[in-house]
Amino acid sequence: MKVHLRMVGCRLNQSEIDSMARQFSALGHEVVDAPAEADHFVLNTCAVTGEAAKKSRKQIRDFHRLNPQAGTTVTGCYAQLSPAALAALPGVARVVDNFGKARLVEAVLGEPIAPYEREPVARAAVPGMLGRTRAFVKVQDGCDNACTFCVTTLARGAGRSRPLAEIAHEINNLSASGYQEAVLTGVHLGSYGYDLGGGQSLMRLVEALLRETDMPRLRLSSLEPWDLAPDFFSLWRDARLCRHLHLPLQSGCDATLKRMRRQTSQRQFRQLLAAARSAIGGLRVTTDVIVGFPGETDAEFAESERFIREMDFGGLHVFRYSQRPGTPAARMKKQVAAADKKSRSARLLAHCQEQERRYAERLCGASRSVLWEQVTGATPQGFINTGYTDDYQRVQTIHPRDLTNIITRTRLNCYTDGLIHGTVKEIEPPANGQAAPMMAQD
Repeated sequence: MKVHLRMVGCRLNQSEIDSMARQFSALGHEVVDAPAEADHFVLNTCAVTGEAAKKSRKQIRDFHRLNPQAGTTVTGCYAQLSPAALAALPGVARVVDNFGKARLVEAVLGEPIAPYEREPVARAAVPGMLGRTRAFVKVQDGCDNACTFCVTTLARGAGRSRPLAEIAHEINNLSASGYQEAVLTGVHLGSYGYDLGGGQSLMRLVEALLRETDMPRLRLSSLEPWDLAPDFFSLWRDARLCRHLHLPLQSGCDATLKRMRRQTSQRQFRQLLAAARSAIGGLRVTTDVIVGFPGETDAEFAESERFIREMDFGGLHVFRYSQRPGTPAARMKKQVAAADKKSRSARLLAHCQEQERRYAERLCGASRSVLWEQVTGATPQGFINTGYTDDYQRVQTIHPRDLTNIITRTRLNCYTDGLIHGTVKEIEPPANGQAAPMMAQD
């Protein structure tokens, strides 16, 4: 069977799709990039905003339009919340909720799969197979927070953590397959281990993975700011831990944060960033912000905007508040007009571009390690390679060879149009024992 897999939404959705791709491949089926070639589609949906749900529906319709003979299996948060609505869309063969997702491949193939073959950590992996040389590893699912705007708790359930030994086993398999970076993901990553007892925590997990695996890079995805104690940042004494923290703020106004039921404040967030930046040299911090939350006045937005400027982020994602059925915020009074959300979003996006540019320009002239992810084109001078620094800056270089899945020491020359242009200085030997392809040096 030829299978085309797609996701809408977060890195956790991506990690789940990656596991399915490895599982299909290991069972002898082909994962294809072109929808027209597929015998079947799998879509991992998102429902965190109305726009994400809309994109999920559109993707299902696009699959059917491109290839009417191939059915679609739909899963994910939108499938959990609105299964009947998705089942009615053209080409949908089945809807699998989040709690049945682990057996989705079995459902698509229509035959039982032995437990060993069903377990995603046992899958072989091919770096670059899905257009990335980073592997997304799901370490935790569900969330016990009660943020008033978020539908994820309804869609994903209570927080639950994977055993540490299982995670280490998966990362060692990925490392043996040649991956150069593992990204730890979860709905509420910072809560890892709370449900396991015995003093297990995200800090203990990261310490163990740095000790028990030889993956050249480990990266943490989004972390709630209240989950982190100052000693957490001591982990970055190990250079394999990528110098990027994504800390969702959601608002820079204390009154708005209180209505959101976020467990932080301006004072606490300011102190956390100061501690992180003091402990981790070259750290890049990014964040998420919601504009137009119910009750957000012009004065509250202005306060949030000032705080965001003060924090001097290396980038931010801006979302317009979206009413999600079943959440407390959807029932709140003083819903903000769409025009106000649009104008506030535009103002913060302008800040975003300025902060990203300012951070990137500070790097110009420095040398950084870059993991090259893919070739995006070619010129008479060579291949156009794109990749990421450890602080998650996108870099492009032109080189005589394809550098995919290789880490190089790279001089960062200049920043234009959201991209740093660099020059490869030397190829770093992989820490996981994988031989780098021979290639000409500059």
